[in-house]
Amino acid sequence: MSKDIVLALDVMGGDKGPPMVIRGANIARVRHPNLKFRFYGDKNLINKLLRRYKRLKPISSVYHTDEHVEDDLKPSQALRQRKKSGMNLAISAVRGGDADGIVSAGNTGALMAFAKLSLRTLPGINRPAMVSVFPTERGECVMLDLGANIDCDAQTLVQFAMMGEVFARNVLGVKKPTVGLLNIGSEELKGNETIRQAASMLRDADLPIEFRGFVEGNDIPAGTVDVVVTDGFVGNVALKTAEGVAKLYLEYMRSAFRRGLFSRMGFLLARPALRALRDRIDPRAYNGGTFLGLNGVAVKSHGGTDHKGFANALSVAVDMIEQDVNPKIISELRRLHLDEETNMNKVVV
Repeated sequence: MSKDIVLALDVMGGDKGPPMVIRGANIARVRHPNLKFRFYGDKNLINKLLRRYKRLKPISSVYHTDEHVEDDLKPSQALRQRKKSGMNLAISAVRGGDADGIVSAGNTGALMAFAKLSLRTLPGINRPAMVSVFPTERGECVMLDLGANIDCDAQTLVQFAMMGEVFARNVLGVKKPTVGLLNIGSEELKGNETIRQAASMLRDADLPIEFRGFVEGNDIPAGTVDVVVTDGFVGNVALKTAEGVAKLYLEYMRSAFRRGLFSRMGFLLARPALRALRDRIDPRAYNGGTFLGLNGVAVKSHGGTDHKGFANALSVAVDMIEQDVNPKIISELRRLHLDEETNMNKVVV
């Protein structure tokens, strides 16, 4: 029997709110029979929704709070004014050992601020990074950071590279992941000083990482490398652009098949293949960005997702917990000969 996993959920977060969270939890319950939930938010609303899901209710606990973090609230304001919000209470449950992980579709900046303050970072890590998986021509690749850190120095990018390599090896099962820094060109002289310095550090340090140098935006879907490293500003733009292109492509296909009788007949013949394509590029299938580098599991769901996407974010949290990713990162950082006491300011050779 698998050990029970308890997830703390910020019910009030996300554009579609509590119905999406509760319905997503019910889907995840079927996928992962060892799941239990702690729901944080308006207890009256949560209990009303839980009545619709008779098998979800017995494995759920509800914790009431009147506070929630608005999407436009600055992280500094959230830290001062929303200490009793469902988001913060859910994170506190992870810190106190009452939950194994927290999932929220709410304010990204606030979630990062609360999580970093409460859970702290792993030894040897300066900043957590939001990491997720992208579909590629070769399968899948890992990309980080996706929005947690707008500005990053070279040392932080090197940390992201090492954490991403560990994630790809342990979660995706890639035996020897290749790593690339996202840049405006593959030539060594391209990009700003920060990214060139990070590349130099990765090339010169005696680390067992297969660093492939710079990669460009079109290398992401091509699967040129297994791990794509960038700062949170560029990573988030790339993520949202990819999601938008996928939706646009599907809409173009729908429009094309509605144009006439023969087009509709062609759709009937091609429907199985089109369904497979839709499932392959559906952004909901890749929903759930993990804050990698925290001393605890915290997953950010896309704010605009639906119940299916939120269920996938819950599965991401389950994978992180079941595969002991955080302990493996600590172990790998030690194996990589990094000086934890100085937060990776030097490489010990």
